[in-house]
Amino acid sequence: MSDEVRLVRNGQIAEITLDRPKANAIDQPTSRKLGDAFAAFRDDPNLRVAIFTGGGEKFFSAGWDLKEASAEGGDGYIADYGQGGIYGFSELPELHKPVICAVNGYAIGAGFEILLCADFIVAADHAQFWLPETSLGVLPDIGSFVLPKILPKVIANEVLYGGRRFDAQDCLRWGLVNEVVPQAGLMEAARALAGRILRSAPLSVAAAKETTRLAQHMSLEEAYAAMRAGRFPLFGKLIASEDALEGPRAAVEKRDPVWKGR
Repeated sequence: MSDEVRLVRNGQIAEITLDRPKANAIDQPTSRKLGDAFAAFRDDPNLRVAIFTGGGEKFFSAGWDLKEASAEGGDGYIADYGQGGIYGFSELPELHKPVICAVNGYAIGAGFEILLCADFIVAADHAQFWLPETSLGVLPDIGSFVLPKILPKVIANEVLYGGRRFDAQDCLRWGLVNEVVPQAGLMEAARALAGRILRSAPLSVAAAKETTRLAQHMSLEEAYAAMRAGRFPLFGKLIASEDALEGPRAAVEKRDPVWKGR
């Protein structure tokens, strides 16, 4: 990839690191590199889970590069941030594989919003999270879309309107992260979580990600109707797959399943 965005293949895990000192802020070129890295992960059949982290121990990401955003004559809000959007993967089409964020430090602004697009989050115990956008005269878009759905209204409003900071334990208490660990054990914990996911059938994981996304605003009746009408494509592919037979057979035969992803 580049010095700023590195992709390392660790078995079936893609480890993607944003390393742009001093604060891992994201400008347009870096965003496009992130999008390319996540597209490479998406398109590699040998990779099943991504771990996204920041270089260093102080910043996961300070978010949008404010020097670029404030430059006179710049294209700012309407810039081309690449195929995955400013976060590298939030708008990447057909990304049905899970993304784990390993938060190694401050997650600020878009750096916090990256996490709201992830499937799993493991945080170092010194990490802090906040959205300063309203104090800068702009709006946290993903934060405004997502936080009111996962936090009590008044708490979400404090974060969005007033920039309330959360530490890692706050995030654990409010269900924003899966686990809080010492900094030294961060990647080990993220890899252990990835390992648990890898024990599941790849088509099942992909179908679960697609189905939960498509059904999130449906009632139970609407979701069943959509399923029966074939509107969850990966669910249909899963049910007709070899792996859907292999799982029950392995359970009956008391052995580990051998997943083929088909």
